[in-house]
Amino acid sequence: MEGIWVRRRLTHSGRVGGSLNLIAAPIEFYFDFVSPYGYLAATQIETLARHHGRTVQWHPFLIGVTVMQVMGLKPLMETPLKSDYLLIDRPRMAKILGVPLTIPDMRSVNSLAACRAFYWQNERDPEVARALAMRLLRRLWVDGRDITTTDAVAEEGESLGIDTGELRAAVEDVRIKALLRDAVDRAISKKVFGSPFFIVDGEPIWGVDRLWMVEYWLKNKSWDPHDA
Repeated sequence: MEGIWVRRRLTHSGRVGGSLNLIAAPIEFYFDFVSPYGYLAATQIETLARHHGRTVQWHPFLIGVTVMQVMGLKPLMETPLKSDYLLIDRPRMAKILGVPLTIPDMRSVNSLAACRAFYWQNERDPEVARALAMRLLRRLWVDGRDITTTDAVAEEGESLGIDTGELRAAVEDVRIKALLRDAVDRAISKKVFGSPFFIVDGEPIWGVDRLWMVEYWLKNKSWDPHDA
């Protein structure tokens, strides 16, 4: 199986058949639901990880905090010249990856409810939380439908069999709100800023256009081409 392997602290059960029991480190995947590039990365990362014997830890965060508050930058689509480039870049990237992409009106969209619902569900069942995340990403970036309201998030949760009453309560729960704040703080502590952002064996990699670097690392376990 390909991939870098991480040695766990040895216990009496740390050896299997005379060899060390080693576990592959997961890929940390940071994204914001309001990022089209986050959506594009989400369509690719699980397949890439499986190909190299890895799992993925999904970490939604708020680029409104990391990029605008911490870095002090404007939203991309309010940035002269760069916004014009993105109008060209987003659809061609989707075509390259072979996935659908719609560009909705983003002026009033935020991902607070979506992120809170994810972290609540992630405590209960991470697999269902990932499925909810994908439904919300597709709702926004394929169907062009808003994800801002709790009603919108609950609608997608209901399709997965999630109790919508519990989901609605969780989105307003003080503890769940704190979970999201802590998640954003952890992302910042790891120097995460844009969406998507990957951390692979401690290596930070930013951008869906650098998925090739994620694969390069997983395959070669080094940046030096002489080690490949």
